[in-house]
Amino acid sequence: MSEPDKPREPEPTVPPLDTIPNDQRVPPPRRPAPPRPHPIKAADDIPPGAIAAFGVVALVALLLILKWGIPKAIDWYHHQDWAWFTQWTATVADPVHAYLSAHTVGLPLTATSAFVIWQGVGIVSLVLSWLTGAVGARLTWTAHGACSVLMVWDAAPAAGRPVATALAVLAWTIGSLFALRGLSLRPLIHLHNHNHPAR
Repeated sequence: MSEPDKPREPEPTVPPLDTIPNDQRVPPPRRPAPPRPHPIKAADDIPPGAIAAFGVVALVALLLILKWGIPKAIDWYHHQDWAWFTQWTATVADPVHAYLSAHTVGLPLTATSAFVIWQGVGIVSLVLSWLTGAVGARLTWTAHGACSVLMVWDAAPAAGRPVATALAVLAWTIGSLFALRGLSLRPLIHLHNHNHPAR
């Protein structure tokens, strides 16, 4: 025998969310934050005798550096031939000075003042780029390097022009190790989850 068909119960209808007033909406419960671990105090685990021994060893090492290391370093510095550094500096700076001397004729600015400004802008932009990483300082350093290379190329003797320009580029790239540190050419992508409930 077949059972008589039972009448179907009507399915409950769920009202859409926009019909619920804002003051009756219940936010999802917050998860309790996990307890923070206590900071590790390494000094409590080290015996006082070990701390005293480390202090004595550090003091002896400092005295040895002051008595033996620094005089040896000064003696080594005085016995080195630093002509290569002064020649490299002159290879870059002399063409820049010659370029400024040739192109400041008739200006209220003298070639010596322009050369001092060129040096000052380079040093200040290098230091500010290194310490702050500011975009303006890095752009100034980049423009200073490009202008310096162009001035060396223009004013260096024709026979040594490629070498002088290459040394100028190397000097600028060595400075850029500090001025442009941390700079990345990879794009930085920020993802924002708009569906995440506000906390």
